[in-house]
Amino acid sequence: MNLHELSPVAGSTQVGKRKGRGHGSGNGKTGGRGHKGQKARSGGKVRVGFEGGQMPLVRRVPKRGFNNIFAKPLTAINVAALNCFEDGAVVDAAALIEKGILSDCPYGLKVLSNGTVTKKLTVKAAAFSESAKEKIEQAGGKTEVV
Repeated sequence: MNLHELSPVAGSTQVGKRKGRGHGSGNGKTGGRGHKGQKARSGGKVRVGFEGGQMPLVRRVPKRGFNNIFAKPLTAINVAALNCFEDGAVVDAAALIEKGILSDCPYGLKVLSNGTVTKKLTVKAAAFSESAKEKIEQAGGKTEVV
């Protein structure tokens, strides 16, 4: 096989419809835009969320609570996920990423208590739920706040 013999799989490519090229093309005259109106004009777009002058939903709904735009949310992980480590291992965000349990941990780790832990581990995290701390310590492990 040579470079000049390569071709795409049959049916994988299609020629785009040519708008406004006569009524025989099926897309002549108005070119699929209908008659008049904003969307029939050149450059006639309607922005996202625009409701024709009616007060948009985003502005009709009242604001509630407080949204901290500077918040750095912690990545949560359950105690059950820690069982894949060997006894005596030190578990932190880097170890979890290396094992493939986490893909990313930009702001820190919080350990939650869903499931059970059977191994004796030293867990280093930014935060622990009370029950998660109890479960790790009942299994003979240690918790360290980093």
